[in-house]
Amino acid sequence: MIGYISTRGGERNSSFADILLTGTAKDGGLYIPEAFPRISADMLREMHGMSYATIAKKILTPFIGDTVEESVFDQILEDTYSTEFHHTAVAPLTQIGPNAWIMELFHGPTLSFKDYALQLLGRLFDTVLEQRNERLTIIGATSGDTGSAAIEACKGCKNIDIFILHPHERTSPIQRKQMTTVDAPNVFNIALEGHFDDCQSLVKTLFGDEKLNQEKRLAAINSINWARIMSQTVYYVAAAVALGAPDRPVSFSVPTGNFGNIYAAWVARTMGLPAHKFIIGSNRNDILTRFFETGAMSVEGVEPSLSPSMDIQVSSNFERFMCDTSGRAHQKIAQWMAEFKDTGSFSVDEAVMANMTRHMSAFRCSDDTTLEVMRDCYKATGQVIDPHTAVGLHAAMHAMANDPEVPMVSLACAHPAKFPDAVRRAIGRDPEMPERLAAVMDQEEHFDILPNDLDRVRAYVLEKTAA
Repeated sequence: MIGYISTRGGERNSSFADILLTGTAKDGGLYIPEAFPRISADMLREMHGMSYATIAKKILTPFIGDTVEESVFDQILEDTYSTEFHHTAVAPLTQIGPNAWIMELFHGPTLSFKDYALQLLGRLFDTVLEQRNERLTIIGATSGDTGSAAIEACKGCKNIDIFILHPHERTSPIQRKQMTTVDAPNVFNIALEGHFDDCQSLVKTLFGDEKLNQEKRLAAINSINWARIMSQTVYYVAAAVALGAPDRPVSFSVPTGNFGNIYAAWVARTMGLPAHKFIIGSNRNDILTRFFETGAMSVEGVEPSLSPSMDIQVSSNFERFMCDTSGRAHQKIAQWMAEFKDTGSFSVDEAVMANMTRHMSAFRCSDDTTLEVMRDCYKATGQVIDPHTAVGLHAAMHAMANDPEVPMVSLACAHPAKFPDAVRRAIGRDPEMPERLAAVMDQEEHFDILPNDLDRVRAYVLEKTAA
């Protein structure tokens, strides 16, 4: 059975059930497996023609071990990927050019790639909590899509209270309403007066509050929770298999803010997927692109953009990538993260940087270029894409110019209807509005506006859970 360790070395051999039901490790680090399971070439060939749920079982079972009985896990996967997603392929590929594909990750209930992990995660939470006869308080931060997907996954869970912080007036109206129109007794929406990094910082601080943790049993549902990462590896494997893996390498381009989605791709490669290159797409908040250009991670101000889910300056999951590419140098990771917290910047060793750039590259995309890519894609293919997808596609096109023979898959992480203003500016018309999305627009909203104040947010959590 796989054990889990902290990126900063303070915890070792934790069980899957324990890390599922927590947030960060006690030393402030993030959980990763002590060793990654392997996917052989023969296993990949066996996956040809398999359903998404069957591929998910093969990839995820080693991470879960005996935490969930096999028959129960089979039912969870069937319920998740056969009933909640509105495309028989679950994560279909659409060809948009020679050796170029878009992977559509917007066929779940909230039309976001977050559904692919969170619909599974909610069911895992409920199953393990029921086994343990425990109750959980989930606290998460969202820049747009995580919140609605998390709420959709947990709104019916009898053993969970969920609090989601989003930056007040910094998400699209549709993204906000997908969260705030849910009327459930265990769902609490907080509109924080600040930006996403303020939300994320508060959540991390709350997880470090030992007294609050003991009293309310806090758990994470954003990508600092390892179960989110492992679940997202599945669609990379499924896409590569569909395009000929293991006998054909594939590259992936990912619009990236918090680094969780592209780290899941890295995990798939570490397990044995023959992935060629990983391409990072950044918007104007380009901390990751600047890092890959300079070797220095340095925080600057967050600027609103057409791709708001990526308006981030602190990419939490990058710590996991540093841990892997540094040879699990836990003390260095702790040192770099302490420096980052104190000064807002740090630099990695040359050897670590060389290891990182061997596998990844990054490109930035302005708002004007985002609109241009959306317009060009529509004219060339008839495909309407959202602005986040455009950021990733822009990066993919740059990368393919140097490597045109390797298939490139760009991730479409949200349905274009979630960003109608940007689509209208790009192509001159509104995107088609799915019925389940249109239904939320006229519903009553439920949220509370709170200042960016730790004590106020902590008091709110205590008050609502006590009630």
